[in-house]
Amino acid sequence: MTPTITMIGTGSAFAKHYFNNNAIIDADGFRLLVDCGITGPAALHRLDVRFGDLDGVLVSHTHGDHVGGLEELASQMMLVHRRKPVLYIPETLREPLWEHTLKGGMAQGPLQSLNDFFDVRPMPIGQPTEIAPQLVVEPIRTEHIDGRLSYSFLINERFFYSADMRFNPELLRQLVDERGVRLIFHDCQLSSPGVVHASLDELLTLPEPIQSITRLMHYDDTMPHFIGRTGRMTFVEQGAAYSF
Repeated sequence: MTPTITMIGTGSAFAKHYFNNNAIIDADGFRLLVDCGITGPAALHRLDVRFGDLDGVLVSHTHGDHVGGLEELASQMMLVHRRKPVLYIPETLREPLWEHTLKGGMAQGPLQSLNDFFDVRPMPIGQPTEIAPQLVVEPIRTEHIDGRLSYSFLINERFFYSADMRFNPELLRQLVDERGVRLIFHDCQLSSPGVVHASLDELLTLPEPIQSITRLMHYDDTMPHFIGRTGRMTFVEQGAAYSF
């Protein structure tokens, strides 16, 4: 069965018409949530997906629109489903996720570590990790905010899913030309300059063969005004499933 990805949200951190840029990957019955931002619980509810229906969650970096829903996820799993959620996390994000993001709201009594709330599965950077029989994920360090770790993902050697990342045409060309990537989901700031995201103007400088396999996500509420102005690229639709 061909794996699919469904964007439960496609919006930027400040978008109001779109949920946070989070996704579900389905691979032969295994269901992986990619990031769980502030609006993640509501987005899952809209799609009639319960936390208990998920087999794991994968985290790219520690900004609220990507991890702000983890506290609710862990609490519901503990109190309602009576089990720890499986957390796949690039190994260098483990400490900052707990110490700088989750600890203040979640630590209580004897529960004082990430392991108390999650079944933590650290992932080596730059190496593939088999998450399920038809799902292999390689975290790739990509630049976003100075001094903050952020990781994009190479999935099954053919699908590149950016986290929040600055424009890096050399990496994209390498992934396509040397590693055989056939589909790219890339965050896109519609206005310039991008600063901490790739801007549409920057992405439009990519060669047409790369544009033709690139889908744009993490956009703001002005997205409808840019339809037809994205070269060979197209926008990812919220709630739609894409095979890869």
